[in-house]
Amino acid sequence: MAPSVKPISSPVPIEWYPTLAFFMLSIGLVVTAIFFIYEATSSRKNRSLAKELSTGAVASFFLGFGSLFLLLASGVYV
Repeated sequence: MAPSVKPISSPVPIEWYPTLAFFMLSIGLVVTAIFFIYEATSSRKNRSLAKELSTGAVASFFLGFGSLFLLLASGVYV
C-alpha cells in the first residue's frame, strides 16, 4: 500500500455500536407504537397524510440505522 493512502475507517467508534443499536432501535419501536396507536384510534376522516408520512419516515430511519448498528455490533460488517 502506498504511504499516502489511509485505510478506510468508521466515522463512529466501534465501542459505540451496541449503545447506538439499543437506543436507535428503542426510539424506532416507540415511534412505531405511536404510529400504530394513531392509526387505530383516529377515524378515517381525521387522519393526516403528512403526520402518517412523517411518523413513518422517522420510525423507518431509526429502525434502519438501529438494525445496521446491531449488525455491526454483532460482527456482521455490511
